[in-house]
Amino acid sequence: MKIRSRITLLYTVITASILFIFAGIVYYTAKENREKEFFALLTKEAITKANLFFDANVDEHTLQSIYRNNRQILDEVEVAIYDTSFHLLYHDAVDIDFVKETKEMINEINHKKIINFYQKDWQVIGLRYAYQNNNYIIIAAAYDQYGFKKLDSLLHTIIIACLLSILVIYLTGRFFSQKAFEPIKKMTQKAASISATNLDLRIPHNHSKDELAELADTFNKMLDRLENSFDSQKQFVSNISHELRTPLAAIITELELSITKERTIQEYKAALNGALADAKKLVRLSNDLLDFAKASYDPSEITFKKIRIDEVLLESLQQLQKANKEYNININFEDDFEDDKQISILGNAYLLQVAFMNILENGCKFSNKKHVLIRIFSHNNCISLHFIDQGIGISSEDLKDIFSPFYRGKNHFFCEGNGIGLSLTLKIINLHRGTIEVDSTVGHGTTFIIKLPVITP
Repeated sequence: MKIRSRITLLYTVITASILFIFAGIVYYTAKENREKEFFALLTKEAITKANLFFDANVDEHTLQSIYRNNRQILDEVEVAIYDTSFHLLYHDAVDIDFVKETKEMINEINHKKIINFYQKDWQVIGLRYAYQNNNYIIIAAAYDQYGFKKLDSLLHTIIIACLLSILVIYLTGRFFSQKAFEPIKKMTQKAASISATNLDLRIPHNHSKDELAELADTFNKMLDRLENSFDSQKQFVSNISHELRTPLAAIITELELSITKERTIQEYKAALNGALADAKKLVRLSNDLLDFAKASYDPSEITFKKIRIDEVLLESLQQLQKANKEYNININFEDDFEDDKQISILGNAYLLQVAFMNILENGCKFSNKKHVLIRIFSHNNCISLHFIDQGIGISSEDLKDIFSPFYRGKNHFFCEGNGIGLSLTLKIINLHRGTIEVDSTVGHGTTFIIKLPVITP
């Protein structure tokens, strides 16, 4: 069932329930009022008949004739008069005597002064009447045919009105739900037309501040992110293709040239060395791409545990110096770290090693001295790592783009690279809820500052 139909049904049920409750209250009130009014009428009739019998001295035969004549055309009140000793003084119709009075009934009326009750559908009232210092019991009974007919007519009217009202409520609910969901229907149709080939399309809305406008804005922002992601992926794939094509083309060219004719051992070695160097570039690029993919995972998919930053740094520089004997890296602890918690973070050791090795390798590669100094500070529940080199530096024009994938600045002629390292480093630091800053002067060197939150108690 569609939401529109559910809302229509729910609206109809709720409104109909309220209507039935209201109708029930009206009917119950009318029923109670009819009963009270007829009991009041019986009381008046009983007192009137008693006044005619006692005060006006109207004889019994005349009163009974009036009762029998009126009973032919309307529901006349049947009245009986007793003394307190249960002696019948007057009765409108002894042969009918619908109430069938008893001594216990007379005693109850005398004790309570007035009672009322039902005898089947007849209403009966009994009251104590005082005349010339004597008490008498008057009982009046009648069937409220006119009142019950009015009550039945009211019930039929309520039922018909409620059924018609439910139909009207359902139709109006369906109409208003259709109007309310019309913008959603248009948004759905527009969203269905959006695909990977036309991510520039957006969901239209009336720029109001209602929930539908918020939904459209949220969806459009999601489309903005998707479009940027698709564009980035296209650019990323294009860059990967370019980076892979260059060493592969070089390998193929060198191998083809080496087999076109007989060459000396030295020429074969030179061709193989060239192919090996290009193959190593491919391996390095593949490793960087794998690391980049790992750093792009959902953080919930990456294992984080308590690690010491100094141990990760030492492992990084040892691996780097093992592959590059000429690299010179020093670590200075600028603060006293008396507790493991001061230098421990929640992180992934492998990814942090990749990040630190990228910065250390860049610092050594772009420096004639092949030297990087690491200074470690502790400040405001953070570990601050300063990677300082005295290399060729980075121009102000390149600084804003150095963390973009495959970007290589004007100093790329100084040494080879694929432009993935710093973008990978930024992703890794962001995964660890840290920050990275760069301060560089051309000809004087570069300083990378990484701040990582320590484990707080």
